[in-house]
Amino acid sequence: MSISNSISVILPPEVESQRGTISLNLTVDIDSQSGFCFGVVYAIEMAEEILEEEGLLYCLGDIVHNDEEVMRLEKKGLKIIGYEELAKLHNSKILIRAHGEPPSTYKLAMENNITLIDASCPVVLKLQNRIKSTFEKVEHIYIYGKHGHAEVLGLLGQTGGKAVVFQSIDELDLETMPRRISLYSQTTKSTESFYAIHKQLVDQGIEVDLNDTICRQVSNRDVALRSFSKKYDTILFVSGLKSSNGKVLYQVCKESNDETYMVSSLSDLRKEWFKPGSKVGICGATSTPMWLMEQIRDATSRL
Repeated sequence: MSISNSISVILPPEVESQRGTISLNLTVDIDSQSGFCFGVVYAIEMAEEILEEEGLLYCLGDIVHNDEEVMRLEKKGLKIIGYEELAKLHNSKILIRAHGEPPSTYKLAMENNITLIDASCPVVLKLQNRIKSTFEKVEHIYIYGKHGHAEVLGLLGQTGGKAVVFQSIDELDLETMPRRISLYSQTTKSTESFYAIHKQLVDQGIEVDLNDTICRQVSNRDVALRSFSKKYDTILFVSGLKSSNGKVLYQVCKESNDETYMVSSLSDLRKEWFKPGSKVGICGATSTPMWLMEQIRDATSRL
């Protein structure tokens, strides 16, 4: 089963009206390293397989932080639910997305006779198990991650909510925190930032058991996108507005090429972004489907 990519391009009226009679003659390329990470591919392929067979599948939270991809799957029968709806469901089948879930979700599913289709990313599952093992040793656990993020909630659940989550070292009181900690990170955070935080803690005399479980398929895109962005006159960064990874990588592109624009759908395209004969590069987040980048490429080529 492969993710659908044969989607026709119909330009929205606001984009169609920008085409004019004279073509800009743009050269448009897609970054071959952009698009879904393997964890997202795994989750969506599982969802599509079940939807083809059964026509209905519940998913706890957005299967991916990209509205266009979510809408595509909803047309196939995917229904996104939250925790309140989960608590009311019985005898159903529910997909666990790549972000993973805390133990409380599995407990509730068992109580309500819910069949879980677990598409948790293997990298996330490995991290959950390591945090759980560390917590059982009664160590102080600190997690570098985004407050309230689905993956972070799953990690926090391994400690019964007792780990400390922080987005910036400025949130920590370095004078009063334990003198020995175990440091973990959300899998999609920057390795550079993670190791910078580690150094700051050590410089403050804190003994740190460093656990680097950051996904390199995600973190390595930082370097690759800096190089990609410099090769083009204009960069179109395709991402859902809910994607944390997208926001970070968009800034990476913007720092390398000031003519970088965020695009979440075809309707966001603007002809005034381009000059005749320009080279345009299209790239995206780990939650951005290739079919959407291809739509953006085709629409841009026709301006």
